[in-house]
Amino acid sequence: MSHLDIQQLVQNETEQLIKDRRFLHMHPELSFEETNTYAFILEQLQQLKHFSIRERVGEKGLVATISNGSGASIALRADFDALPIQDQKDVPYKSQNDGVMHACGHDGHTSILLGVARILDNHFDNINGTIVLLFQFAEELAPGGAEPMTNDGALEGVDRVYGNHLWSPFEHGAIHCKYDAMLASPDMFDITIQGKGGHGAHPDTAIDAIVAMATFITNIQTIVSRNVPPTSEAVLTIGKVVAGNAFNIISDKAFCTGTVRTFDPEIKTLIKTAMENELKGLSIAKGLTYTLDYIDGYPAVINQNDCVDVIKRASERAGLPYNEMEQVMIGEDFSYYLQHKPGAFFFTAAGNKERGITAPHHHPLFDFDESAMNDAAKLFLNILLEEGVLCLNK
Repeated sequence: MSHLDIQQLVQNETEQLIKDRRFLHMHPELSFEETNTYAFILEQLQQLKHFSIRERVGEKGLVATISNGSGASIALRADFDALPIQDQKDVPYKSQNDGVMHACGHDGHTSILLGVARILDNHFDNINGTIVLLFQFAEELAPGGAEPMTNDGALEGVDRVYGNHLWSPFEHGAIHCKYDAMLASPDMFDITIQGKGGHGAHPDTAIDAIVAMATFITNIQTIVSRNVPPTSEAVLTIGKVVAGNAFNIISDKAFCTGTVRTFDPEIKTLIKTAMENELKGLSIAKGLTYTLDYIDGYPAVINQNDCVDVIKRASERAGLPYNEMEQVMIGEDFSYYLQHKPGAFFFTAAGNKERGITAPHHHPLFDFDESAMNDAAKLFLNILLEEGVLCLNK
């Protein structure tokens, strides 16, 4: 009979978890370009005895499956792409790829799931069901990797799916999750206003695109406060404006780009329509033309409540405090898995103020407390226990 001591098993993996994470951190690759990362993951999985590996899922993903017994089928997911950011940390494992950095913790996510795979492989007799490990490419860049992987059958036969994100804003040593809507749908838009250029001394002969853009930006600030119901969450942000070439020339063109964050598809449509109406009104009033390119982002992450209950119980089993968190307006393409199967997404707290690990995600100084990888691995394994596909004694 084999007995599982999850705490000890994960502790035994600590050195390898850190080794894998630091290797990946030193060799990051951008979304859709993760050739060497893919090869690294595949090589690690091929060393395991009991896993079947499906390659090139959705073209660039990996699915590893271990099955024993007649229980349920539970999927766990990790992503493995990096960001176009210069690593500015002074650490031995600093990125060696200029202008590319794991600034969101995906190196940790991948290392965690590889560690879980090794533990499961070594304790095959304790498995009662099927466990599917999803190694996903390109979470950071739309259209992302989750949708093509699901379209390619990554969740075929799966009953439930769980995902984890290391989260540096939360102090390490706890699990954070939320019932229902947890993460927003992040859309992007590009707008170009075309006026008529002219001399700065004769504005009467021109159609000033800068003034029109300023009017538009000012007006849309009321969309959320005056069009969106106060009980619905939404964010509309302009992140960049470009216009003009000289101090004495009235610009004929102005460009802006920004983001809309919502949880409700109807609210998204409302905002998009209101933006279009503002532009139409300006075109009539000022005699200008415009283009609006609105790009739908990932759907919102809506957790299945009974799966959140599983995470809550798994946290108790793992000896990790569980915290019900507020909604966060970031996006995550884990939402595509949840559109196909019941499941839930959780945050593993990974900040450490005492050690100066406080930089936010997508920041050149981003890092996380590596002990959080142990916490996430324990949580995944305890989720499998709660779901009945892993047994302490068998």
